[in-house]
Amino acid sequence: MNSPGYHRFHIPVMGLAYTIDSPVKVARFGISSVISIIENRLIEMMRKHYYTFSGKDFFPISSNEKDFRARRVTDYLNLVNSIVESQVQELRRSAFEKGSEIVKYFEMLPDDSTVKQLYYKMTKTTNAAERKKLEDHLRTQIRPGSIDVNIMTKTDRNNYGKNGELLAEGSDAIAALRGYEKSELKNSSVIFSAGTNLRLFNYLESCTSFQVNEDGIFAKKVVIKVSDYRSALIQGKYLAKKGIWVSEFRIESGLNCGGHAFATDGYLLGPILGEFTKKRQELTNALFDIYNKALIEKHNRGLLYPPKISLSVQGGIGTHIEDEFLHQYYKIDSTGWGTPFLLVPEATTVDKETMDLLCKAKEEDVILSKNSPLGVRFHYLKGTSSEKEKLARISSGKPGSPCTEKHLAFNTEFTEEPICTASRKYQKLKIAQLQSLGLPEPVYERQLSEILDKECLCIGLSNAAAINYSQTMIKKLTAVTICPGPNVVNFSQTVSLQTMVGHIYGRENIISNEGRPHMFIAELNLYVSYLEEQLEDAANEQGEARPIKYYVSFYQNLRNGISYYYNLPQLLHTAGDQFILALRIAEAKLDALSVQYPLLEQ
Repeated sequence: MNSPGYHRFHIPVMGLAYTIDSPVKVARFGISSVISIIENRLIEMMRKHYYTFSGKDFFPISSNEKDFRARRVTDYLNLVNSIVESQVQELRRSAFEKGSEIVKYFEMLPDDSTVKQLYYKMTKTTNAAERKKLEDHLRTQIRPGSIDVNIMTKTDRNNYGKNGELLAEGSDAIAALRGYEKSELKNSSVIFSAGTNLRLFNYLESCTSFQVNEDGIFAKKVVIKVSDYRSALIQGKYLAKKGIWVSEFRIESGLNCGGHAFATDGYLLGPILGEFTKKRQELTNALFDIYNKALIEKHNRGLLYPPKISLSVQGGIGTHIEDEFLHQYYKIDSTGWGTPFLLVPEATTVDKETMDLLCKAKEEDVILSKNSPLGVRFHYLKGTSSEKEKLARISSGKPGSPCTEKHLAFNTEFTEEPICTASRKYQKLKIAQLQSLGLPEPVYERQLSEILDKECLCIGLSNAAAINYSQTMIKKLTAVTICPGPNVVNFSQTVSLQTMVGHIYGRENIISNEGRPHMFIAELNLYVSYLEEQLEDAANEQGEARPIKYYVSFYQNLRNGISYYYNLPQLLHTAGDQFILALRIAEAKLDALSVQYPLLEQ
């Protein structure tokens, strides 16, 4: 893919701490990354660290101050932005000599980019005057990566004032969005993940930073993370009616991803991308028609042409061949490389103990757990300090965590005030209820396990930064949770930023698992296992009861996905015979399921 320059990948949000300061580490090299801005105590801790790091005075923003959540976010983003701007200026001034940051900047670019080609020309020029001219021009071509932010729409707890009054526009997600909107960031995006939040989306309407200017440019852009085309169309239309343009749909695999996994009904990533590619112009036209009408109604002016809609994809990408296929065949604008970057200390923030676990992780160590208090399946690395702490509390007869942050406090089963299902209070009440039901031992043990599995994510996903920077998040709570995707088992050592970028662009190969399946096969296998688990639960009357047509549709969607891959010669050519063999094995597993559960063939 011929690129005009700059990088074709981004580092997605990971956990709370793992990309909390990634722009400080990578933005000057033209690499875009995403900060989670929902955990304001973590934001405040990082403000303290980076003000001190920059040699500036740190003035705390107290939780007693008005709108402190938004103010913390605004100030931290402005601080990060100022650091990156200084870094870029310094990089532009550095000499073109081996080991310098400006050389590192250009050497990391994709080899086929026009800017990289110009750099190559400069290095081969022997005429001093001509070389100086090329060097000066290259300095003007340096562009920092964007500093983007993520808001998980489900983490939108209400907040109350000192007298117990509900704070208008003071919920967690809205405060975070307001903090971002007031920041000085430009050419930046907010990424909304985890589905629709009407209250949050309605608030966008009052945010002027997301409005298009007369040149068709957005100061700040809206990105929606989706798992299928239908979701993109529904959310895009809703926002278009509000006069909000979605500049990018970030397509993520339902199961082959890190963190929370929002499984589709058996729809696989390849066919989903195919639908987006086929209907890309149709999607643009449908949204623009609604959006332009809203602009005319609200601002008495419209646009002649629709703004661009970019498509990006993430979830299990592991090789240059996979990355290139996504760009070439599906015309993807950017690919998200998340989990592999957890092993790049120059890019992400992971404590040493957890990093060692990541490097040693085997397939059985990364599970699709039920550990999240949100009630959404959650990829989880076993053996962390957080798991050890949880098991120790259970052994001592005091299960559950202190709930200091309350970002995931939504349960009102036992209390009028919402509480978190990972909290000590909830688990004590829930276990007492369970013990009173007189359930058969196997049923009791299974339900007890699901209660005890729940783990504090607010602190666990934040503590890596506290440990790395010798800060205190919450006194005496130092355990770490990490949620890599299954792809982590294919990488087994920490590497430099240049090495990882070289791997992405095919200049190096750091895959440690020679038997690693193609990303599409890895996802297919996850979905087959997921269907099998659900069928077993239904047969044993466990978990959520679903209508038979759900399982039939799920099964058929997997069959259709396999057929789609068989009929994609461009993919089969690049993926090789092992890909076809893996498809046949998956078909055989589905055949076995249909024999065991005849209802699937209805």
